[in-house]
Amino acid sequence: MGITPSSVLCFVIDTTGSMSEEIQEVKRVTLSIINRKKTSSDKPSSYILVPFNDPGFGPLTKTTDSDIFKQRLNGLRASGGGDVPEKCLSGLLLALTGAPPSSDIFVFTDAPAKDIYWKSTVIALIESTKSKVTFLLTNALSARRRRNSNPEIPLGNQLYQELAEASGGQAIVITKEMLPQATDIIVDSFNSALVTVLQVVRNPGRAEKFTFSVDASMRNLTVYLTGNSLTFSLNSPSGVAQNSAVSDGPLGRIKVVGNLHTFRMDSQAGLWEIAVSSTQSYTLKVTGQSSIDFVYTFVEEFLGHHGRDFTFKEGRLHAGGIATLLLSVVGGDSPRVTEVSLVEVSGLRVENGTVEELEKGDYLVSFEKVPDEKFVILLKGVDGMPSSPENSFQRQSPTQLRTSNLTVTALANGTMEPGLPYSVSFTVTTNGMAGHYTIWSQDDKKSITSAPSSLLLESMGSAQGSVQLEAPKSTPSGTDVTLTIVAESPGGTDFNYAVLRISVLKKVTDFSQPVCQVVSVKNCCQSKWELTANLTDGNGTGIQSVTVRLGDGTLKTTTTLGEGGINITMATYSASCCSPDVEVVVVDAVGNVGTCSHSIRVMPSPTPSMATSP
Repeated sequence: MGITPSSVLCFVIDTTGSMSEEIQEVKRVTLSIINRKKTSSDKPSSYILVPFNDPGFGPLTKTTDSDIFKQRLNGLRASGGGDVPEKCLSGLLLALTGAPPSSDIFVFTDAPAKDIYWKSTVIALIESTKSKVTFLLTNALSARRRRNSNPEIPLGNQLYQELAEASGGQAIVITKEMLPQATDIIVDSFNSALVTVLQVVRNPGRAEKFTFSVDASMRNLTVYLTGNSLTFSLNSPSGVAQNSAVSDGPLGRIKVVGNLHTFRMDSQAGLWEIAVSSTQSYTLKVTGQSSIDFVYTFVEEFLGHHGRDFTFKEGRLHAGGIATLLLSVVGGDSPRVTEVSLVEVSGLRVENGTVEELEKGDYLVSFEKVPDEKFVILLKGVDGMPSSPENSFQRQSPTQLRTSNLTVTALANGTMEPGLPYSVSFTVTTNGMAGHYTIWSQDDKKSITSAPSSLLLESMGSAQGSVQLEAPKSTPSGTDVTLTIVAESPGGTDFNYAVLRISVLKKVTDFSQPVCQVVSVKNCCQSKWELTANLTDGNGTGIQSVTVRLGDGTLKTTTTLGEGGINITMATYSASCCSPDVEVVVVDAVGNVGTCSHSIRVMPSPTPSMATSP
């Protein structure tokens, strides 16, 4: 249909006393993006802001108005903080539930997370929403270090690095002075039709060569390497090479900011090779702009009333089991999928799937076994005919996926009513050990009143629990509550989750339409006429809107209090005598509609041929 989804500008910002420079930089970048994109088709579709500190976080601001977003940004002040750790993960959870799926979320902080207990819940929402999280960590010179295998990483950044890798984002460690150079990555995320060609993580690092295919539709090819003490060299399909020691060479320009290396180059079609060497962990990401991309979901097949049918698979896949993937390829001339694989993040194992084309652009891929370790989805294909190296393309899912020996199923019956208790029952089943399984329950509207902290499961057994919620009476009808339930095995080595979106709806008791009573009509005088009417909704939910559906005149309304405390809306309509008809539409708060019609047309007298006999 020619509809191109727009990106969401989403920031999660630490507002403690040491964050003044970061807040100012976010304001600068935001203004730059808004001004650059305000007349383009790929301007942000909405703006999201979540501040956090300690002990507070939020509220979430979500708006489509860039002026309101800038106003909220300008209202941020760096102050307080107390001890060093902050509630970063609580703020990130709000962003993950408030942003649409597949969003790019940017987190700014210079401190470790205080609320590490939300780690599994954050990963659950990353996997279910397929959103990418990039951390800009301005603590490169921090003296707070852990004694670990990588002493160059400040305290607490290991957690941020793990979350970034899980989502397909990056953990960029810089000084505050470097921040204006590092925020280019935010601007890059707003390039239209941005796709991931390749993304790998090596922890620990090692010397390795990677290849990737670039098709003729690709432009603005960019390589991102995040890590310390690394070297690399790139070879183009035509045999031209450039290494990391040459910042401006035959293939493009290399920019280094903190632990981020950015290599921008010409998008020559064909097979590329990059060799990376490092003894420390690193992330390699290759992106570009192309109309060819894919979307996917895991499904379960069953026999429906009309034959073969599918249902979406919730949560993580079953460890060691089979899997079925439903994917759609978009863009290009006539893209054709030739290979789909589940590739372990470590690169040690690849599971190839059996590809079945359902209809043009839609494919069903079956896997006999799912990798036991973290994995990504790698798709290869050919665009156009005949087949040639220039037409071969590859795309990768940024989100890392994992299997589980646990299953979490949750059931939400009906809708929540404001001010009334609401229960969500859930079941946890394990194929593993017996013991106490930790339960984490979180919702984005702070509606949970009680929830179990653990469940006792027998080996190969199951147990049931329930989460009690209650939305405040003031909750607007139509509000969505996102509830995440995570079950974690003893020792925290495995977990699975269920994510539910529950609608809050006020119970409708008003089924009567508003009443419209014409009070007076002033017929044509100096080419004008006027109608006055009283509009009431009795003891209903109240009049929400009054509009003119027929007529070219002017409508004015005023509200007064009538007998019995009932609100009366007086509507005055005036129009030219050339517009003799009017129909006023009155809608109450729950959508009941009433109308009020009038005409000043003069009906002609019957002609002899139209007259009837006495």
